[in-house]
Amino acid sequence: MSDPLGVRHAGRQRQELRPTSISLDAQKFAEASVLIDCGDTRVLCAVTVEEQVPPFLLGRGQGWLTAEYRMLPRATSTRTQRESLPRGRTQEIQRLIGRALRGAVDLQLLGERSLLVDCDVLQADGGTRSASITGAWVAVRRAITGLMDAGVLSQDPMLAPVAATSVGLVGGTAMLDLDYREDSNADVDFNVVMTGEDKLIEVQGAAEGTAFSRHQLDDLLDLASAGITQLMQIQRASLG
Repeated sequence: MSDPLGVRHAGRQRQELRPTSISLDAQKFAEASVLIDCGDTRVLCAVTVEEQVPPFLLGRGQGWLTAEYRMLPRATSTRTQRESLPRGRTQEIQRLIGRALRGAVDLQLLGERSLLVDCDVLQADGGTRSASITGAWVAVRRAITGLMDAGVLSQDPMLAPVAATSVGLVGGTAMLDLDYREDSNADVDFNVVMTGEDKLIEVQGAAEGTAFSRHQLDDLLDLASAGITQLMQIQRASLG
C-alpha cells in the first residue's frame, strides 16, 4: 500500500490531495449547482431555494438548511439498487452534510426560507461525503450570492467557508484524502469537517481492529487541517 518514503499506490505522497476541481453551473435550473471531482470521485451538488420553512420553524424568523444524498446505481464498479427511501448509511451521510453546512450559515440572517441541498454521487472512489460537503458549500455560497444580488437578502448570512476531507492510517502510515482502495485497507480512518477559521465542525472516526494513540490522532487532525486549507483555496478559485 505504501513504501517507507510514503509514496502511495497511485503515486501520491501521503500528505497530497487527489487532483480536485470544482465546476460551476452544472445544472441549468437549480438556483446554484456545482460538479466536484476528487480523483475518480465525482459529485453533483445543487441548491434549491424555497420561500418557506419546516413547520417547527414557522414564526421564528429564521431559515433552514437541509441536505439529501444519494449514490447513483452505477457510481460503483457493480450496480447498486436505487434507493427510494434512504437507508441507514445514506441517512447518516446526508445528516452530516446538513450539519456541516448549517455551521456555515447564520440561519437568522437567512430569514424564513430554506436551502435544500442535493448531493448525487455520479462516481464513487472513496471520500464521497467529504466531496459532497466541499462542493455543496460552493453551491450554497453561490445561491446566497444570488439572493443578495436580487435584493432578497440585505446582509450576507455566510459565516465561514467549510470543507471536509478524509484521513487514515494505512499500513501504519498517516495519509490524506483516501481513495476506495486505501480506505478499504485502512487500520484507522476519519472524516474531518472544518471551517476557514481552523475550527472543527465534526470528526468521525474509528479504528478497524487496531487501536491508535493520541499522538497519531493529533497527526491525523493536522494532516486533515492542511488538506482542508488546500480545498478552501480550490473553493475560492472556483468562485473567482
